[in-house]
Amino acid sequence: MAQAPALFSDTPIALVPARTIAEFPINTFLESIVVTADNALLITSHYEGKIIRIDADGVPTTYATIAGKATGLASTSDGSLLLSGWDEHNTCVVWEIASDGVARVLVSLPDAIFLNGLTHLTDQLYLIADSYLGAIWELNVAQGSVRIWLEHPLLARGNPENAIPAVNGLKIFDNILYASNTQNAQIVRIPIQANHQPGEPDIFVRNANIDDFAFDKAGNIYGTTHVFNSVVKIAPDGGITTIAQVEEGMAGTTAAAFGKAEGDRTYLYVTTNGGMSFPPPSGIEPAKVVCLEVGVEGLPLL
Repeated sequence: MAQAPALFSDTPIALVPARTIAEFPINTFLESIVVTADNALLITSHYEGKIIRIDADGVPTTYATIAGKATGLASTSDGSLLLSGWDEHNTCVVWEIASDGVARVLVSLPDAIFLNGLTHLTDQLYLIADSYLGAIWELNVAQGSVRIWLEHPLLARGNPENAIPAVNGLKIFDNILYASNTQNAQIVRIPIQANHQPGEPDIFVRNANIDDFAFDKAGNIYGTTHVFNSVVKIAPDGGITTIAQVEEGMAGTTAAAFGKAEGDRTYLYVTTNGGMSFPPPSGIEPAKVVCLEVGVEGLPLL
């Protein structure tokens, strides 16, 4: 397969220190990452339907398993997890994963198509990207209910025949929801208004092929570019700088999250699939979890 077009070919490069935390067999699709309060890494393996835990010893262990495919992951205030994906019948589902790793179906979404990124809105409300519906769902954890929070052309695929996801990663900074639209190579901003309702979306950044991303305290975005095998830093003014490439282990970058422990808050943890979706010239690599030292503390999350 040919190399993807060089969308970031004119982007300045300022590489940061990188070290590999863990490697997984070729054709392992690591998808999402959450860092716990005690600084353990919890990572979804998409096709295996697993959540993998990596503690300070760097040894991966299976934390939870579901019957289906795993996509988005978020932590809750009580120490449990929310996991989006598909069950064994190919129905979109959100699971609740207890602190002991036991999974239960919290809610099924038969009208959803492709649940993806998942982020915290309030104590009981979470937002979930639907990459093919072009919408964001609101999940009420206490009620086990869902509704469409926003459906909008800026969240949708420009070409419905193209399998690349549209709305994908979701994160909130300064009361604005930022949503990556991977197929359209845009990051969309959505103001959060009274009663946690969405305002009118607009485009924050164009020509940015972002899968998932994380914010630092200064408002910089660190985006995984997936098929472009890199991590980019996007400044609050929209300027883009490449900070890690395939040589730093970035083949097929899928998600990013900051460390939480004292002395670890400037470390950005990145998951990859080794280039499964669009292999680099050297071929598919082992999937990895890589740590980048970015020099700025991450935005605190649950």
